[in-house]
Amino acid sequence: MLGDTTRPVYEIKANLFKGLAHPYRIRVLEIVAAGDEVPVSVMIAETGLEASHLSQHLSVLRRYGLVVSERRASVVYYRLAFPQVADLLHVARQLLTEMLVLSQEHQTAAQGLPEISSTR
Repeated sequence: MLGDTTRPVYEIKANLFKGLAHPYRIRVLEIVAAGDEVPVSVMIAETGLEASHLSQHLSVLRRYGLVVSERRASVVYYRLAFPQVADLLHVARQLLTEMLVLSQEHQTAAQGLPEISSTR
């Protein structure tokens, strides 16, 4: 998906964001980013997902090149494919925080406006 060099970069970038476009995939990436290598059992415990659903999300994250896995005996460990994924999550959280603050400021300003009487 990401390795297709015949497509424009903006399409490849859009595919990267498709890989991120689910709340549980973001949560899984946050869990993996917080540790060096994270076993599937920890992700199941922290997300509350059934193993089959987690497996589907991990498959998408692998397909889009965001995580890599390694099996050791009967345990599968995941880590970020690139450290920049953690940076991307951090920047997204900062942006979201700023957007929420701005939204709250707008709501506060709107609450201070005078009432408008209806003619009906």
